[in-house]
Amino acid sequence: MRTVLMVAEKPSLAQSIARILSKGSCTSRKGLNGACSVHEYTGSFQGQSVRFKMTSVCGHVMSLDFIGKYNNWDKVDPAELFSKAPTEKKEANPKLNMVKFLQVEGRGCDFVVLWLDCDKEGENICFEVLDAVQPVMNKGGVREQTVFRAKFSSITDTDIWNAMNRLGEPNRNEALSVDARQELDLRIGCAFTRFQTKYFQGKYGNLDSSLISFGPCQTPTLGFCVERHDKIQSFKPETYWILQAKVFKGKDSPLTLDWNRVRVFDREVGQMFVNLAKMSKEAKVEAVSQKEKTKQRPQALNTVEMLRVASSALGMGPQHTMQIAERLYTQGYISYPRTETTQYPENFDLKGTLRQQANCPMWAEEVKALLSAGLNRPRKGSDAGDHPPITPMRAASEGELGSDGWRLYEYITRHFIATVSQDCRYLQTTIEFSIGTERFSCGGKTPISAGYTALMPWQGVPLEEALPTCQPGDAFTVDEIRLLERQTGPPDYLTEAELITLMEKHGIGTDASIPVHINNICQRNYVTVETGRRLKPTNLGVVLVHGYYKIDAELVLPTIRSAVEKQLSLIALGKANFQQVLQHALDIFRRKFHYFVDSINSMDELMEVSFSPIAATGKPLSRCGKCHRFMKYIQAKPSRLHCSHCDETYNVPQNGAIKLYKELRCPLDDFELVLWTSGARGKSYPLCPYCFSNPPFRDMKKGMGCNECTHPSCQHSLSALGIGQCVECDSGVLVLDPTSGPKWRMACNKCNVVVHFFEHAHKVQVSQDSCEVCDASLVMVDFNKARTPLPGGDTQHTGCVFCDALFQDAVELKHATMRRAAHRGGGARRGGRGRGRGRRPNPKKPKDKMAALAAYFV
Repeated sequence: MRTVLMVAEKPSLAQSIARILSKGSCTSRKGLNGACSVHEYTGSFQGQSVRFKMTSVCGHVMSLDFIGKYNNWDKVDPAELFSKAPTEKKEANPKLNMVKFLQVEGRGCDFVVLWLDCDKEGENICFEVLDAVQPVMNKGGVREQTVFRAKFSSITDTDIWNAMNRLGEPNRNEALSVDARQELDLRIGCAFTRFQTKYFQGKYGNLDSSLISFGPCQTPTLGFCVERHDKIQSFKPETYWILQAKVFKGKDSPLTLDWNRVRVFDREVGQMFVNLAKMSKEAKVEAVSQKEKTKQRPQALNTVEMLRVASSALGMGPQHTMQIAERLYTQGYISYPRTETTQYPENFDLKGTLRQQANCPMWAEEVKALLSAGLNRPRKGSDAGDHPPITPMRAASEGELGSDGWRLYEYITRHFIATVSQDCRYLQTTIEFSIGTERFSCGGKTPISAGYTALMPWQGVPLEEALPTCQPGDAFTVDEIRLLERQTGPPDYLTEAELITLMEKHGIGTDASIPVHINNICQRNYVTVETGRRLKPTNLGVVLVHGYYKIDAELVLPTIRSAVEKQLSLIALGKANFQQVLQHALDIFRRKFHYFVDSINSMDELMEVSFSPIAATGKPLSRCGKCHRFMKYIQAKPSRLHCSHCDETYNVPQNGAIKLYKELRCPLDDFELVLWTSGARGKSYPLCPYCFSNPPFRDMKKGMGCNECTHPSCQHSLSALGIGQCVECDSGVLVLDPTSGPKWRMACNKCNVVVHFFEHAHKVQVSQDSCEVCDASLVMVDFNKARTPLPGGDTQHTGCVFCDALFQDAVELKHATMRRAAHRGGGARRGGRGRGRGRRPNPKKPKDKMAALAAYFV
């Protein structure tokens, strides 16, 4: 029996598709990477009986990066990244072993069916999967097709079976357009980011951003926000005057009339019109008009409109919205959420989709009325040729989806029902008045038929006080005429919804990447999200954009990126050559980069005005090993130590606190050690500022503290304080924290495992001797006499933390509370805790060792 391998983009999708195609009769098992399951069943394929294996990836299998040596910021000129630096495909998440997993499952298979998301990114992942599985698949016949592509837009039985019965082939051109975008963003973004980060972080101490990043889409996105900020800052209010008249008839409430001239900017002119109007005591009705008007029902929903509404009406950021939408899609509640199309296909089952909502109490009445009276034909929109518009695929409740999931699902459902509802109709009434020589008017709206606004009440016609019944020639009594002084006001900061509109208009990003770019400028501290989800640029964001304008406006204007996006679209359509588009775009940005580097002083002049020099920032903390003067600790991101006398800056671990470590010095370079801690519930370790940036031994990497240092005799090193192999990760060593007493602990120097032990002991030290059973270092403990757990009231004992029965009750494993990553750099260390021997504890363990500690995981 031949075998068909089927691959989806997410584990949950694979499970849903396998359940539909196998009609619930598949068997499931975990794959070797633990993240992806394999669902197996027998069935028919291409007219023959076969065994199906349905599994998944977890997004992209591979990511693009420079080869190893070009990832060293200190040794590589950023200009080389445009052409000289070779790139390679690396596993996107090495821990998942996705390539090996796919090869194991693909070995011996005869066909592969690709169920990846049906967009350009999905096509790209198709070829990543094929690169992994095709070398290990059985070779088919000369003309036999072995690779198939399933096209689908929702996880419903009908859509999945239609896709299975109409299999095509993956689109190489669309995959190449994604490859081109990835390489452009990598080379251009890294070159500019590395240069400006190193240049400005070396000069200024209060930038408060760990990365001064540049992105071909990210930077124009920031540019829109700063452009609005500049309009607000440069706005000069102007005073103007308006005439306000109040009139009444009989016992009716007074009407407030609008002046037909609207406003004047000269007070004396305004006063003249007031005087002319006050000459008449009556307001004469000149005309009464009534017109029936309509508010059109919405077009079918696409991604950009969903993001706009979610931000403005639901208060949900674009990134968060897309995460929720993707979850609703994979669970089968909505159709594919990434689409540019606003027109339903001719064969779309509108009535069937609507019928599924007939029992939901929130809109059952409207749905049943539509099904009874007949659906209104949806408005014509644009067909982008990708996916159908976003629609609900089955009924749901808030209990099933959770708060945010339900709110988004509710909006999508209301929008869909509104598209097949009637337009909203209302009566617009306008009454024209004359008071002396001046004309005034008032108007009102009266609802006739709510139409689609019954589903979307926030777009409905508000109820207004009814206007009095009158005819031309009727006279109203003038109650008062006043001259009111007003001022023009500045525009407000851009909302996320307005920014999304601008990005779509100028072709910055795609429906899938727009949320990522907005999220990036927030994460980089270039803008902050204010009340109403308005985006206010920070000082750093403003200075960067102004600097780009000063040097080369095209770096921040949307024009050049929009042109590149059009070229990438031509690659996807097979109308442009991949290499030619790539080289042309890189040549343009290479020249711009060289000009930017030569002109960086123009941006630096703006930085000088807004930020403090690094020498004038921070507080004295520890002594430099070269000049023995105090170095200043700069807390603003990225936190670091700076010696103003030597003009040297030293990196320290991020996302924690730094303090002086007992005025002790590193034996290698005479720098005072500092102590990094992630908090009371976290872990801490000492480090030498110089060694942290300049590893002293070959088996060390940048970003390693004393808890990973392999110095053979230093009292602070791994060799002196390492106890045993981590009980959770493969490469870590548990190291004694000598500052933790009286609540003593040892912490893994790789992961966030923390082992608490010997609370209230006077002293804990690591012995030179090792355990005969597990090879871990023995620990010497001097207990408090009043609290000693030792028999006979003894206070001192030396034994193995893992094996000694006397220590078993005094050991407790926990996980450290970390503020994101502990530090930049790092990596697996060769060798282990050492003690001068350069090896980790022997993996052989007594039966109760892992059990005793692992019990705390439960």
